Amino acid sequence: MTDETIIVDRMEHVISVFGSFDENLRLIESEMGVRITDRESEIKISGDDPESVMRARKTIEGLISLAAKGESIDAQSVRYIMGLVKSGAEDKIDDLARDVICVTAKGKPVKPKTFGQKRYVEAIAKNTVTLGIGPAGTGKTYLAVAAAVAAFRKKEVNRIILTRPAVEAGERLGFLPGDLQSKVDPYLRPLYDALFEMLGAETYTKYLERGDIEVAPLAYMRGRTLDDSFIILDEAQNTSREQMKMFLTRLGFGSKIVITGDETQIDLPADKISGLREAVRVLDGVEGIAICRLSASDVVRHVLVQRIVEAYDKYEKKKTEKAGDRNDRTRSRK
Repeated sequence: MTDETIIVDRMEHVISVFGSFDENLRLIESEMGVRITDRESEIKISGDDPESVMRARKTIEGLISLAAKGESIDAQSVRYIMGLVKSGAEDKIDDLARDVICVTAKGKPVKPKTFGQKRYVEAIAKNTVTLGIGPAGTGKTYLAVAAAVAAFRKKEVNRIILTRPAVEAGERLGFLPGDLQSKVDPYLRPLYDALFEMLGAETYTKYLERGDIEVAPLAYMRGRTLDDSFIILDEAQNTSREQMKMFLTRLGFGSKIVITGDETQIDLPADKISGLREAVRVLDGVEGIAICRLSASDVVRHVLVQRIVEAYDKYEKKKTEKAGDRNDRTRSRK
């Protein structure tokens, strides 16, 4: 049996780390196979495997360090820090304390929660055009909208323009009821939701009526030059190569563009090339343009979302390997 002891200076930080009914400690115990007890100003970690005990200690110390810097600790934070410790990157934990991008209408600070998200937010700040590519739940759209609202509040831009291609995941636009705006609204809903949270419904409506905020399908961008604007193209994997080129050339003076997408969720016909995939190849290395790739480790939704993403990644990898093996066998027969 191996024991490690952590001496605690400020109990209020420990309370934040423990979580409601010590749920965060129970999570560390379950994942690392250790037992954790706390008595007054000491936290004792016990276990049969010395390496697991050491990792649990480093995880708790890292969480206490983040709590001391005012970071909120939840189950997702605990899992992410455990992942850093297991990969030997515990020295980076202190760098995870994040600056606030903006504050929502209800006073909630919006911050990147992973190193991938942090690099993404920094890229948006430093570059004129940023491509954020990654699976569902990595905060691509949410963080981009937060950055847009922050720039708008600082008067760095005069308008926020949010757009998506109206490509259906197995549905048809014409079957939806109502006029054109009613038909495209469901595709723009995630953008509305993010703006409502950042600004509040009343403020959002006011800015919308004044033309300071525009949420529209990608087709509405054709023929325009967008100056002094923060422009977000969401679900860009469903753009055609022509649409992507059209959108990128809308960039005007004093503007910033963020393009988000997930290359594993392309809803285009099989014979059409995704504009996002082509843009990644064409724009790689161009000055003023950043390409940020987020991964399953950056998923900040329910832990099951992360597991689902990882399961699909493994499945696609196996499928690709099998296809490669079949091609090899076919060539060898010839």
